[in-house]
Amino acid sequence: MSTGTHTPRPGAAPVGRMIAAQAALETRMLLRNGEQLLLTVVIPSLLLVLFSTVDIVDTGDGRAVDFLAPGVLALAVMSTAFTGQAIATGFERRYGVLKRLGASPLPRWALMTAKTLSVLVTEVLQILLLTAIALGLGWSPQGSPLAVVLLLVAGTAAFSGLGLLMAGTLRAEATLAAANLVFLLLLVGGGVVVPLDKFPDAARGVLELLPISALSGGLRDVLQDGAGTPWGALAVLGAWAVAGLGAAGRFFRWE
Repeated sequence: MSTGTHTPRPGAAPVGRMIAAQAALETRMLLRNGEQLLLTVVIPSLLLVLFSTVDIVDTGDGRAVDFLAPGVLALAVMSTAFTGQAIATGFERRYGVLKRLGASPLPRWALMTAKTLSVLVTEVLQILLLTAIALGLGWSPQGSPLAVVLLLVAGTAAFSGLGLLMAGTLRAEATLAAANLVFLLLLVGGGVVVPLDKFPDAARGVLELLPISALSGGLRDVLQDGAGTPWGALAVLGAWAVAGLGAAGRFFRWE
């Protein structure tokens, strides 16, 4: 008997197709989550508009939006790659979603790749929105787009590693509380809306080593001052990325 055109072909789909499908699902789930949208879109947008139009914090010489826009872009990366991803992954682990996905044909490395792609897609949407708002407020960015991309990618890697480490080692409720607390602390002390030179010298030396400070400071050097590639900031972000991703790979628990 000849083979029909609709003969079943059991087996897993190609890995590339599985990653694309999972990434699309992860992105839709993130964009439908009200808490995630609050963290990733609403809060950065409100901070940008509020602090750019109301004289609340002394941002030094020049227009406030030129100082604030790079910091808010860094905050957007942190909110998605760290806070949002930590909370979502922590509850997926609690409810057994990760355990079930681990038993599917989708390899675990492919699942992490899909989550990373989802984060990157969300960040692109965030950056486009925040850039449009900042330009509407009179922002005049400078510097090399390549340096900006390098900083954003390095920042995403650093925050993703820390988010996955938290989600894979703490209980979901603890992850929720810790991720939101860290978000608030880094918002205040990471050079996002308050310049680091407003802090005491001893504290500033420590704060400058934080990933949010390196990312916001590096973006500000490029976009506000027109500096070249900020290798110092990239080195700090690279160190956090290696440490965070390495620890997440070592200690992440899927159940």
